[in-house]
Amino acid sequence: MPAAHAERERPAGLLRLWRDDIACVKARDPAARNAFEILLTYPGVHAIIWHRLAHRLWRNGFKFPARFLSWVARLLTNVDIHPGATIGQKFFIDHGAGVVIGETAEVGDGVTLYHGVTLGGVSWTPGKRHPTLEDGVLVGAGAKILGPIKVGAGARIGANSVVVEEVPPGVTAVGIPARIVRALNNRGAVGSGRVNLDHHLIPDPVGEVLSMLLDRVEFLETRLNHMQGRVRNQQDTQQEQERFDDERAG
Repeated sequence: MPAAHAERERPAGLLRLWRDDIACVKARDPAARNAFEILLTYPGVHAIIWHRLAHRLWRNGFKFPARFLSWVARLLTNVDIHPGATIGQKFFIDHGAGVVIGETAEVGDGVTLYHGVTLGGVSWTPGKRHPTLEDGVLVGAGAKILGPIKVGAGARIGANSVVVEEVPPGVTAVGIPARIVRALNNRGAVGSGRVNLDHHLIPDPVGEVLSMLLDRVEFLETRLNHMQGRVRNQQDTQQEQERFDDERAG
């Protein structure tokens, strides 16, 4: 669970965490070629390296140095992670730019965020204000997850979605506000292996509704044409009957 990660970040484990953060990039980004290139050129990796240092300072009571270090990291990486945020192993921010993670956010193992993601709060009150992302969650570019809600293990959040309610494990949620559109059947192994990046297969609920409406309109038009034909036939029959009656009367 994410709360346990803070306990794991002992000094002896920090290098291992960094090593895992670097290694996981190659499994999730086909553009990554080797560890040296990842370490040197990936701002998302730089951001998590700085954050793990700042988080250790924060947990040990050095609040101002931790905030200052996170500010420096933001200047260098364009990623804003509060030093109080708890982040698990094998964390990957792809492209990095514009990611914001709040103080009480909790992130599990094997989580992937794309650029522009916000894990934000919706309240000024102290205590838990930011989301919890369980293991293996993937959040698309520009998505906002707001409030002390939980996104279940292996869930996927579509690009530019706004999530304000809890998301069950292993589903895809898209839209504003986000709605569940598909179960994933545990695809994309949690915390290990290559992440399933079939963004193009994320359903379009608005498009599906429009398609249903078009089908309904076509059905109603066909039915209307059929009814109009019946009315015309009845009118023709009635006119013939009236002519016949007039001829007999004459």
